[in-house]
Amino acid sequence: MILAKNSDAAAYRGICPALDMALAHITPEFLGSLEDNVRVSLDGDRVYCTRFSYETIPPEEGFFEAHRRYLDIHIMLSGSEHVDVSHPDTLILREAQEANDFYAYDGEAEFPMTLSPGEFLVVFPGDAHRIKLHPDGQRAAVSKAVFKVFLG
Repeated sequence: MILAKNSDAAAYRGICPALDMALAHITPEFLGSLEDNVRVSLDGDRVYCTRFSYETIPPEEGFFEAHRRYLDIHIMLSGSEHVDVSHPDTLILREAQEANDFYAYDGEAEFPMTLSPGEFLVVFPGDAHRIKLHPDGQRAAVSKAVFKVFLG
């Protein structure tokens, strides 16, 4: 897991080329060009980004998700949301869709945080994440970009 400021994205280059490509696009120009629910491919299915807008939900309506072949980069554009991160081994598997690289879990947060504008969160395959949660217990309108980066 990496939690950082957008302005520090270049400091995390060098982990892998596909991640470098996504990090290079954490710019006001690229993020400002995204339209809601429109997938923008940077390298086919290997690196792509989609912008989402929604209202946050209470924690009891959320669940953890994890991936084994992709990492996610969540970039808050407006609004704030609470995010919980835990290792999948500490959670209870609720659903596995191997073909879609989607695994849903229930359990408790090991690393709670608030994601705000100007920040990004990288969650690796070992990071189950529960997103879209009310910040400070209050409903919030959110807009964020999510990069999907194929690791293999």
